[in-house]
Amino acid sequence: MVTILETELKKGIEQAIKKAKKSLAPILVSEVQKVEHIEPLSFFSAGKENFHGERFFWKDPDEQTYLIGLGICKQIQNEQLSDRFEAVEKDWADLIKEAIVFNDEGKRGTGPLVFGGFSFDPLKEKTPLWSQYSHSLFHLPQFLLTLVDGEAYLTTNVLCTQHDDMTVWKKVLSERQTILSFASSPAELEMAQILKKEEVVNPDEWKDSVQKLVADLKAGQLKKVVLARELRIFFKDKVAADFVLPRLLTEQKASFTFALESNGDCFIGASPERLVKKEDDQLFSTCLAGSIARGKTKEEDERLGEALLSDEKNLIEHHYVVEMIKAAMDKVCQQIELPTKPTLLKMRDIQHLYTPIVGEALEDSTLLQVVDSLHPTPALGGLPQREAVEKIRRIEALDRGFYGAPIGWLDYQGNGEFAVALRSALIQGSEASLFAGCGIVADSDSESEYAETNIKFRPMLSVLGGLGNE
Repeated sequence: MVTILETELKKGIEQAIKKAKKSLAPILVSEVQKVEHIEPLSFFSAGKENFHGERFFWKDPDEQTYLIGLGICKQIQNEQLSDRFEAVEKDWADLIKEAIVFNDEGKRGTGPLVFGGFSFDPLKEKTPLWSQYSHSLFHLPQFLLTLVDGEAYLTTNVLCTQHDDMTVWKKVLSERQTILSFASSPAELEMAQILKKEEVVNPDEWKDSVQKLVADLKAGQLKKVVLARELRIFFKDKVAADFVLPRLLTEQKASFTFALESNGDCFIGASPERLVKKEDDQLFSTCLAGSIARGKTKEEDERLGEALLSDEKNLIEHHYVVEMIKAAMDKVCQQIELPTKPTLLKMRDIQHLYTPIVGEALEDSTLLQVVDSLHPTPALGGLPQREAVEKIRRIEALDRGFYGAPIGWLDYQGNGEFAVALRSALIQGSEASLFAGCGIVADSDSESEYAETNIKFRPMLSVLGGLGNE
């Protein structure tokens, strides 16, 4: 069992309470301790009883960084329709400006860190489906487990007010030791979920909207518009993220695995697409557009991959994304590097055209500024960007919520990473909504696009038990 004996937390809380009494504003205390290895799923499950609905999980595709948060020390959220990225950044900067931080290690992803995301389009009418998620929602956890470069760190965050006394310290120590005690045991395996039915939401209407959009594209200035749809599935019992995460980690190893709980709901997924990563002055982004199924044999898989690499429609769609991301990166970078042509990124159920972009950030560039400039990419919105999003807002029946939007983390040193929330589901008790979209261009066929979205449903359907023997 992991036990933390020496702590600077007590001293920090004493200082913070005194500081809060003078400033009359809450003061954050954050302490980082290097600890023995803790299994990420065990730590996540350790918060199931006391912190259910207040947890998050993150793993990058290289398995170099795991972030698991339990409890909400501070929530940054807003329903702003404009300047929402700037508003989150300001709230975060105001909080950490006066924070007392004990972090001798200084590793990225340790210390004060917020995890969360944004809705795809704040101007789209919100529906009850996403009622538990604000347009901008970020959690600063009470307890954060960071696994980075093979080492484990535990961050404890406490927000002290003028009304607190040192009983806060004793309470935090007790909660922390309870968590560490539970986390030292293997995570309990959740019972397999019994699927009752799958309900495709308005399939005919979706195909009709594709056909009408194709006619508009042929007659107008729009080059591409991404349309998404929903699949609702129903289970016998409540579905827990603790059941879904282990399967995602096994079946979608090369993806960003994420889960964000909010007021009982859980947005969860395994996305192949990085939006942007910031490490010091280095920025990394990914162009991912154009897709085809995996083959059942090696020969078929290679044939499908070669067909994708030479398919004009998909290459044009991919080029749109590359040009847009390059233009956005140019605004915040001194220089950028990218390959001359795409390669294949092969996932379990699907393969994509893939082009990475690396840039050296300007001195005053921040991570959320870059997120703002990149969202939405043509892979999720379309081209031209503003006109495509306006078109989606008018004709798409789905409330996307966090689907297709930025989700990720930002630490107090300005480092962080955001993925595009693809291959995802919103779990609500014994039901879940799955989301998938595809890029519609002038020569698109509604049946082919419908089939493509079925392929994109597969990763989440598989982990939720909806593919049978397929």
